[in-house]
Amino acid sequence: MIPRLLPLLCLRLCTGQGIRGTDEPLPKPTLRAWPSWVVPPRSSVRLQCQTPTKDVDFVLKKGNVVLDVSRSLASKKGLAEFHLTDLRTSHAGDYTCECYRPGAPDIRSPPSEVILLLVTGGLPKPSLQAHQRGVVTAGDDVTLQCQRPDNIFRPMRFALLKAGVAEPIRLRTPVGKEVDFSLQTVTVGDAGNYSCVYFQTGTPFWASQPSDRLEIRVRVPPGAISRDYTTGNLIRLGLASLVVVIMGAVLLEAWCSQKESPRGST
Repeated sequence: MIPRLLPLLCLRLCTGQGIRGTDEPLPKPTLRAWPSWVVPPRSSVRLQCQTPTKDVDFVLKKGNVVLDVSRSLASKKGLAEFHLTDLRTSHAGDYTCECYRPGAPDIRSPPSEVILLLVTGGLPKPSLQAHQRGVVTAGDDVTLQCQRPDNIFRPMRFALLKAGVAEPIRLRTPVGKEVDFSLQTVTVGDAGNYSCVYFQTGTPFWASQPSDRLEIRVRVPPGAISRDYTTGNLIRLGLASLVVVIMGAVLLEAWCSQKESPRGST
């Protein structure tokens, strides 16, 4: 009797596991913007929604309004891309995405973290200046001050941008019309062209034109170069010595094997 019940019990358990797997809540997806969430007018942006769960559909929302639904082949890989083109200031706002599995009822994930999409140009551009002028030395701290025009009185948030970097590298909400961005212990990698914008965090999400670019050049002291060079040489010498020791051990083992082989043949 018991052997006859085992297949039936296994079938019920396997079926139950399948149902639980289908009914499991979906994880919160991630939403990213490429090339950035701060973009100029008439440009395009790609919003990428991703989840570790496969075979799901995706929904893109702006606020509480559904903008698009993806049932493309990409969704079978847990990935969907939404393309926004010819962007205007009206496209600015809070974007989220969700994934769901159709059924009765549908199984939906929690919404992703909000991405604030900004289209620049709705407000006058700010000014950006460095407290330290000219070339700065590696290891120093650099302060960049972004200041908005006097005729803007409403609360704003500021973003520091760097050419070639997708995301703003600093975000701050000052009390007044200016804000300081600090770059701590700069390296050669911090050299480049910087700009800043200010923007509203609520409707209609206007953002200013970017400030004029400010170039930061970083000088590496000769002593630091020589120290790095010496350290590199020591590392290379150490590796070379290790290789020599290993090769010597291999040769010694081969020599010992050759000496012992005649004894083993007698």
